[in-house]
Amino acid sequence: MVDPNDSSDLPKKEKVKRFILRFFPLFLILLGIAIFYFSGIYKYINFDSLKDNHAKIEAFLARHPISVPLLYILTYIVFTALSVPGGLVLSLLGGYLFPQPLSTIYVVFSATCGATLIFLAARTALGDSLRKRAGPFLTKMEGGFKKNAASYMLFLRFVPLFPFWAVNLAPAFFGVPLITFIWTTLIGITPGSLVFTLAGGGLQEIFESNQPFSLSLIFALQIRIALILLGILALVPILIKKFRKKND
Repeated sequence: MVDPNDSSDLPKKEKVKRFILRFFPLFLILLGIAIFYFSGIYKYINFDSLKDNHAKIEAFLARHPISVPLLYILTYIVFTALSVPGGLVLSLLGGYLFPQPLSTIYVVFSATCGATLIFLAARTALGDSLRKRAGPFLTKMEGGFKKNAASYMLFLRFVPLFPFWAVNLAPAFFGVPLITFIWTTLIGITPGSLVFTLAGGGLQEIFESNQPFSLSLIFALQIRIALILLGILALVPILIKKFRKKND
């Protein structure tokens, strides 16, 4: 049996090309880590720090209207690519820092880029180690991906039944095409991103009121219900397909 990753008989240029493609996602992730760490922004990714420094943050944003969005996007991409917890905080932070619709656009773009990086890494250099990490979730998601990958991806994005990082990895192991992964991620995370950034827009009022921060202050039951309903809508194509099979 021929190993598709075996490049022993390939020309030197082809070997170099394969090497670059294999490790490029990993290189981007490591580069993002370095910039993120040496910039020191990680010190401010929590609500207590935001509350204590929100005046300084607003002044800094006014002085650097271009570099701050770029740094925010890079930070979000790094968090997502590394599967580090903090996406909720960053989404709320985006709503706090930037007006609509820019905050939602930044979050959707960043999360999609970060998810795509880890998806590509799972198909290349880091595949074996990432497969082991996602092991328990793979068996639970296998059936859904085999039946209808696109609809199942949308459903998992709308309704977080599994961790975001697991949904980034599983499609890579089940052969989901890159383009399918990107568009379902882009569409699937948009409603939730809009909700979180809208909620984040109210952080300034909470900080200035000196109330102790609580997620219950910015999230209502109606929002959670809306997200669940959006997830149910993503299952409609699967239900229609099953109904047609029964009739046939």
